[in-house]
Amino acid sequence: MSKRNSQANKSAARERLREERERQAKKDRARRQLLVGVSVVAAIAVVGGIAYGVKKLNEPDHWDQAKDAKNVTAPKNTSGTNGTTVVFGKSTAKKTLELYEDSRCPICASFEQTVGETVHKDIDAGKYKVKYIGATFIDGDKSSNGEGSKNALSALGAALDVSPEAFLDYKYALYSAKYHPQETEDKFKDDSYLIKVADTVDALKGNAAFQKNVKDGKFDAWAMKMSAAFSDSGVEGTPTLKMDGKTLTGSDNKNAPMTVADFNTAITAALKG
Repeated sequence: MSKRNSQANKSAARERLREERERQAKKDRARRQLLVGVSVVAAIAVVGGIAYGVKKLNEPDHWDQAKDAKNVTAPKNTSGTNGTTVVFGKSTAKKTLELYEDSRCPICASFEQTVGETVHKDIDAGKYKVKYIGATFIDGDKSSNGEGSKNALSALGAALDVSPEAFLDYKYALYSAKYHPQETEDKFKDDSYLIKVADTVDALKGNAAFQKNVKDGKFDAWAMKMSAAFSDSGVEGTPTLKMDGKTLTGSDNKNAPMTVADFNTAITAALKG
């Protein structure tokens, strides 16, 4: 092979090598640009997702909207501002027992399971009237995702719209050992569960109007106004019983009477006072 041909071959090889390096460099640049583009898009998506999440968190949820509602549909058998005065009993009864309860409250459930029937009998006998004030504080704020107290209170409004007796029987059923959930279980947030419990009450069993009102949340705004009335009362816990502005307590002189004997002692003293 001549020196000339050898030199030409070497030049051709160097040219091919140069071209190959250029092609590889272009591929590397394209790859880097693609990675940068993907990273930017991903970063934008993350920022956008966070912004959307913050926006949704700050947006008022259904219950916030119900709380701020200007037009409130109150159940039948109520009175007062926004229908938040709920009183049961004979008009001839001279005194009124104020009963503060939260539907998810386990101690309220214990009270109803032990003393509830006595209260019902006293109402029927005309010993006193009962003013019910419903609370929803166990649900907590929006971040806790609790809805059961609010939803149950709205369903109680639907029962009250049927009749006072339906309300009392339904409240008793919700607090029963069979149907009342643990405080950590938010079963009352489900309309289907509330309707299941209602089917154990004669006046509500298969009651299409009641079921529609529960599913439609007809009395959601009313429930929130009732909850606000509880907050405005100054009462800090449930169950709380008051008569003539004085709190009724059991034998410990601190908490609500949780036995029939303690309740009868407290209510007898309150009726005399």
